Amino acid sequence: MLLLTFLCYTTYHMSRKSISIVKSQLHLNCSAAGSERSNDTAGCSWAPFDQDNYKELFGALDNAFLVAYTIAMFFSGIFSERLPLRYYLSVGMLLSGLFSALFGLGYFWDIHALWYFIIMQIFSGLAQTTGWPAVVTCMGNWFGKGKRGLIMGVWNSHTSVGNILGSLIAGVWVTSAWGLSFIVPGAIIAAMGVVCFFFLVEHPEDVGCSPPLHHTAAKEKEAEAGTPDDGPLSTSSRTSLDRSESTEEPKAISFLRALRIPGVVEFSLSLLFAKMVSYTFLYWLPLYIANVAHFGAKQAGNLSTLFDVGGIFGGIIAGLVSDYAGGRAVTCCVMLVIAAPMLFLYNHIGQDSIGTSIAMLIVCGGLVNGPYTLITTAVSADLGTHESLKGNAKALSTVAAIIDGTGSIGAALGPLLAGLISPTGWNNVFYMLITADVLACLLLSRLMVKEVRGWRGCVARKRGFAEF
Repeated sequence: MLLLTFLCYTTYHMSRKSISIVKSQLHLNCSAAGSERSNDTAGCSWAPFDQDNYKELFGALDNAFLVAYTIAMFFSGIFSERLPLRYYLSVGMLLSGLFSALFGLGYFWDIHALWYFIIMQIFSGLAQTTGWPAVVTCMGNWFGKGKRGLIMGVWNSHTSVGNILGSLIAGVWVTSAWGLSFIVPGAIIAAMGVVCFFFLVEHPEDVGCSPPLHHTAAKEKEAEAGTPDDGPLSTSSRTSLDRSESTEEPKAISFLRALRIPGVVEFSLSLLFAKMVSYTFLYWLPLYIANVAHFGAKQAGNLSTLFDVGGIFGGIIAGLVSDYAGGRAVTCCVMLVIAAPMLFLYNHIGQDSIGTSIAMLIVCGGLVNGPYTLITTAVSADLGTHESLKGNAKALSTVAAIIDGTGSIGAALGPLLAGLISPTGWNNVFYMLITADVLACLLLSRLMVKEVRGWRGCVARKRGFAEF
């Protein structure tokens, strides 16, 4: 299930990446293009993106997808909590492939109407909301509290792997027939949707496996009281007994009840700003590299994948450290604090040499995507199975959708603001990203203080036991 959900969401991100690679081909520097294509109405650029306001038009495309994605995400969690995940995810992947392919067919059908591409982006955004609540819920059903940060950190590398594959696949046809940069990823996600339909298993109990342990609090209390863990009523056996005695299927919690789970609001708002930074890089990094370093569309797209390579390591490190330290908020805050000066340095020295650019992209990718990964995976699963829910696991999709949906507001604002600010200079775009990073950290300050106090309490108790 880990591998299957990994591959499913890899294809989701792979199909999203195409637009960022193709942007630099839709509007070219005609004097440097060298050749003209017969399909181009303005020589070397694709109308309507051949005008001077092309950055604003690109921002409109990004915003059409992200606003639709953001609004629909809050409803998607409610739907996926109440519908069979296998059907919900499979249909969503088939629709995502369809609308991605229809966007690419605009090239072969010689379509130059902005409304067509915006409509395809809107429907793609709606279809893609089926992915995240479903795969996080499936992972939460299969994996319990133990080492969840590390497991989710490794698993969430599907985001970066999908971005890398999307960049490489789209780059193959970006300068020859950019329509295939959308059609091929669309075909791949649709094919993966068929695989998901035949093989996805929502609950471990469906195939005779025991459910995971989501909480360790009871076990720790027994250990402090001296209760043996291998007795007839140990934690694991009581958990099974409680499940067997429960005759009613737990009902999915309401949206407002999910908001009242401790930590949901803080992490959701923090993700809003963290995802603003991540998605601005996702949609604008290839164009930034092409403009500042004067690389071609394919070379800029390939170089931008290093940001996602760093994201893989950042997500794993964030999960591992948060598991070891027992502090999700502290881990996020430390990485966000370090990320702010690194973004400043990348903008000022990142293009001095190819070696510097590679190193800075990997470092920035790790620091930016580490907190984003941790919040959307391990934190969402922790809160979706919070002890205040008293064993009701029918909250995973709703909590994951609230957190990711709120984050998607930032994902929509980031590229939009980048499109509006970039004409005034790329420096201002990076100042906006640094500000967002700082705000993401500040919103977690209360939870960070609470975790630090918890550590101090544990140290004090250990000292008390030692003196006793």
